[in-house]
Amino acid sequence: MIGSILSGKKPLISVARDTVVSDITALLYTHRIGAVLVLDDGGIVGLVSERDICAGLHTHGAAILQATAADIMSSPVVTAPPSQSVIKSMEVMTDRRFRHLPVVDDGQILGLVSIGDLVKRRIEQAESEAAAMKDYISS
Repeated sequence: MIGSILSGKKPLISVARDTVVSDITALLYTHRIGAVLVLDDGGIVGLVSERDICAGLHTHGAAILQATAADIMSSPVVTAPPSQSVIKSMEVMTDRRFRHLPVVDDGQILGLVSIGDLVKRRIEQAESEAAAMKDYISS
C-alpha cells in the first residue's frame, strides 16, 4: 500500500497558481525534490515537475523563469488512494509516463510519492520475500 510509504517522508511542498517558476526551481533545489503540487483552496489543480520546467525552458527560453505555475503545470493530476498497491501505482505511472503521484484520501492530500519511492519499496518487498523463501527452504 502506497500510504505506508508516506510515513517518514519529507513534508509536502506545494505552491499557488501564481507562484513564479524561478521560485519553484528554488524550492525544488532547496528541498531536493522533483515536483511540487499546485493547490487552490486546498485542492490539487496541477503539478509542476522538473520536466515541466525543462519543457518550458526549451520552448520559451529564459523567459519561462518569470512565468507562473499555472502557465506550465501539468493538469489534471492523477491521484491514488493510500490503499493502492505499489505495483498498481507503478503501472499507472509507467503507462501515463509521469514520476510523481499524489496520495489522496477522501479529498484530503496525504502526500506525494515518486517512482523512486515505489521502486525502493518494491526492492524491499522482493528482498523480504526472498529471505522468507530461504528460511522456508532451509527449515
